Amino acid sequence: MSDLIAPHGGSLVQRAAGEAAEAVQEKAAELPPLTLSVREMCDFEMIAVGAFSPLTGYLRRADYENVVENMRLADGLPWPIPVSLSASAFEARTVEAAGGAALYSPDGALLGILEQPEAYGYDKRREAKQVFLTEEEAHPGVAELYAQKEALIGGEIKALRFARRELFEDAELPPAASRAAFAERGWKRVVAFQTRNPIHRAHEYIIKSAMEIVDGLFLHPLIGWTQEGDIPAEARMECYRTILKHYFPADRVLLGSMPSAMRYAGPREAVLHALARQNYGCTHFIVGRDHAGVGNYYGAYDAQRIFDQFEPGEIGIEPLRFEHSFYCLRTGGMATIKTSPAGMQERVFLSGTKVREMLSNGEPLPPEFTRKEVAEVLSAWAQSLKG
Repeated sequence: MSDLIAPHGGSLVQRAAGEAAEAVQEKAAELPPLTLSVREMCDFEMIAVGAFSPLTGYLRRADYENVVENMRLADGLPWPIPVSLSASAFEARTVEAAGGAALYSPDGALLGILEQPEAYGYDKRREAKQVFLTEEEAHPGVAELYAQKEALIGGEIKALRFARRELFEDAELPPAASRAAFAERGWKRVVAFQTRNPIHRAHEYIIKSAMEIVDGLFLHPLIGWTQEGDIPAEARMECYRTILKHYFPADRVLLGSMPSAMRYAGPREAVLHALARQNYGCTHFIVGRDHAGVGNYYGAYDAQRIFDQFEPGEIGIEPLRFEHSFYCLRTGGMATIKTSPAGMQERVFLSGTKVREMLSNGEPLPPEFTRKEVAEVLSAWAQSLKG
């Protein structure tokens, strides 16, 4: 394990109650309840399993303010996006007076407790402008931010349980488990690929290009909250399993799942995704065109350029910056503008919107866009929606 890259901040910080579960449960019964949003629940799990190391809980004021303004925790360590817990003014006062809160999922399951709370006010529009680079509510991350309650509560967490995802149990590899798996395989250089969309030929091309310089691939789709209209995690995971079965060497790939929520924060979220994968044990992270973007809010390569704002060594994981790839009709294979002189009319690539439209209409996806086995999975999913 010592040969693996160190977690962000130096050590893996896990907040599961473990042997103290009974004591935590008893304490929860004495504390005022707080119900988490779906995003807050996803963050709760990411903190608890160590994926958001070195965080021990939701951000307190000093950390929150510095993250919003400077992409750093109060101690100067890079951290790009606030990980916060919102509450009403009444809830904030009650939790502070009680010295903690019992945290519940949206469906009423006890998840754990919050300790040493600090309640504070915040400016939603300021956070939107700094983090998302827009104050427009049409942006899904901004809309989610504006829907939060009027106060924030920071504090340490202790986790009893997480959301149950039976369909993904084979891919549940929290950082301690993924690191053990890499060590068992003898992998020291591991590249992670983040995706919230079904895998297609452009993905496959950049993944396999990256695999040439590392020991193994950690295919690591995000399965937490995504905006309405995105293809659900169940269908996407089946696509990943299918393409790995047919088109990748089994001994050089590991499929995991990341329970984080999408924020659609573009450049800042690219850094968050990279730091999380460092905590999972990865040394390299693929950053493609418009990583974690939505609409036209960010420049095509802003998510790559943001890494240049940090000094060498501040972020341990190395970003691999890829151009937009496409199937090239001129060369008869996958390419980018770096490797092909083809004009726009000779490039085959479909937007997510176009893919969903074709699936809804029962139209076959072209083999230049995705493998036929993946197209069959997506077609079956689309047809299931029609009953």
